[in-house]
Amino acid sequence: MWEILKAAGWPIYPLLVASIIAVALIIERLIVLRKSKVIPDYVLNEVLSLYKGRGITPDVVEKVENSSPLGRVLAAGLRNDKSSRYVMKEAIEEAGSVVTHELERFLNGLGTIASIAPLMGLFGTVIGMIEIFGSQAPTGTNPQALAHGISVALYNTAFGLVIAIPSMIFYRHFRGKVESFVVEMEQAATKLLDIAHGDRKA
Repeated sequence: MWEILKAAGWPIYPLLVASIIAVALIIERLIVLRKSKVIPDYVLNEVLSLYKGRGITPDVVEKVENSSPLGRVLAAGLRNDKSSRYVMKEAIEEAGSVVTHELERFLNGLGTIASIAPLMGLFGTVIGMIEIFGSQAPTGTNPQALAHGISVALYNTAFGLVIAIPSMIFYRHFRGKVESFVVEMEQAATKLLDIAHGDRKA
């Protein structure tokens, strides 16, 4: 591994840093963006059951809020269930915006790495080409400098793609998951809103 880094030259180090950051972000989002953690199956049913049984108290609302991102959205509605439909909906939407922003945290960073990694690899390629042309001398070509320039160019190009491809795949995957979670939270919140204002029985 050390020999590869030496052959790739100094342009590989920014790529190495980017790869470490990308792996850390992917692992963090894999842990956070789990359906069982974001939208637990029991939360909506429990809230609706308690609401219909008139069992909603400040302590219950706080417990729901702390249970999950979905719980935070539903808790915002429960705190305003005595207000008009418009006020309750507005409170839910405000909480939903905050939750969505938190679910999307670090995704822009991962997307940025996916976008710039090939450019960083291309930069290394340019450095390698400069070294290749620098190996030309009036007395002839320096084989060692020529080989090093080729190594720098190829290793950096390859490493940039190796970072960019999985980063883009996971970026798209996480964006899709967040969008799916947001739709499910909207459906759950709408169901609570309709029940609270008598538009739906169950």
